[in-house]
Amino acid sequence: MIRKATVQDVPAIYQLLKRYADRGELLARSLSDLYDAVRDFSVFKEKAGAPIIGICALHVCWEDLAEIRSLAVDERHQRRGIGSALVAEALAEAPQLGIRRVFTLTYRPDFFDKHGFHVIDKSSLPHKVWAECVRCVKFPNCDETAMLRIL
Repeated sequence: MIRKATVQDVPAIYQLLKRYADRGELLARSLSDLYDAVRDFSVFKEKAGAPIIGICALHVCWEDLAEIRSLAVDERHQRRGIGSALVAEALAEAPQLGIRRVFTLTYRPDFFDKHGFHVIDKSSLPHKVWAECVRCVKFPNCDETAMLRIL
């Protein structure tokens, strides 16, 4: 079951992201940042009342550009199509917002390749995209792959 996140989901979103951020696999986000961006997030639960086991954000960056970010699935539930379902949900939402291009910065390019994304040069993205990168421990030596999908 995929639904839009609510403010009540933010602590669980934070905990799931923190596990990956502590390993350097995702950008850490503060509780304050998550409350600010709660409308960007969708969550996956196996059923109502069950814990959140997957999350994904679609963040609007520019007039026709959005980013898929903070995609995470609990390790015990991976390889079941949850991440793919969350990406499909984000890609379906994008045109409703007037978005024609969706990008991601990822350590898993093979996963996004299966969803129609292709590798691009990071420098082709607007400077506005890099505003959050200064908080990353790897800045300015980003080793993520930039990928784009045209809708």
